[in-house]
Amino acid sequence: MKLSVLIDNNTIIDRYFLGEPGLSFLIEDQGVKVIFDLGYSAAFLENANKMGESLLDLDFVVLSHGHMDHTWGLDPLIRLYAECKGEKWAHQIPTIVAHPLVFETKICEELGEIGSLISREKASRHFPLCLSSEPVWLTENLVFLGQIPRTNDFENKTPIGHLPGTAATSACGCGTGCGCGGAPEAEDDFMMDDSAMAYKGTEGLTIITGCSHAGICNIIEQAKKVCGEEKIAGIIGGLHLLNPEEAQMSGTLHYLKNLNLNKIHPCHCTDLASKIALSAVAKVEEVGSGLVIIS
Repeated sequence: MKLSVLIDNNTIIDRYFLGEPGLSFLIEDQGVKVIFDLGYSAAFLENANKMGESLLDLDFVVLSHGHMDHTWGLDPLIRLYAECKGEKWAHQIPTIVAHPLVFETKICEELGEIGSLISREKASRHFPLCLSSEPVWLTENLVFLGQIPRTNDFENKTPIGHLPGTAATSACGCGTGCGCGGAPEAEDDFMMDDSAMAYKGTEGLTIITGCSHAGICNIIEQAKKVCGEEKIAGIIGGLHLLNPEEAQMSGTLHYLKNLNLNKIHPCHCTDLASKIALSAVAKVEEVGSGLVIIS
């Protein structure tokens, strides 16, 4: 497997790539090309061009979850393929693989809309969709993990914004059953659409994450179950350790220590203090736009 970091919050020192608060990886395995998340803007396209990587022959677009820093690059990707069609440039249209809730509206009080700007209906006009709560194998060794069971007591305890809700959630729409037809109640968003990928290599599993809202430990347990493999060779991606509560940090460290990891590449939504803490249980390696990993 070859993994190229197209977008991260950081860039590799002395390499002239763009960085932004977002994530996008290009993954190649057995002749199959997958882009995992699309960042916040068109920056992933510029970095891919600088790295000599074509995005005109992608087989899959995998979305880890529906937040803006992972899906808003979908618009420039649509425009790229529209321009290719207009100019009659050779290209193929990839299939989007994601959880069925990935295109749902997500609201944060401070920012407003933080979910995908492209609806499911709009996306289906431009791409074949494979929206699945179940795992989806993209190659013999590379899998989208589907919905992540939340099995421990220290991860995914705080919602991020809310889902506006639908009238179908109650008898009337206001939630009281009065028949008034009022506005539906909003639901706390615990990011049930958050998923990840796993690569099954000769040294064990490499876990590939977007933000790990479901919890990195929960994600690893799902990967073990789906792949039938206990050995974890490494982790790369966002771990959503941003000033985490003590219970989450200590629980995560205890869990990861028992894995005897070779190395870990925490990035995107993992703060410096958490990276330092993680270095006590695994070798922490640098990540940034421009990084290429071969495994």
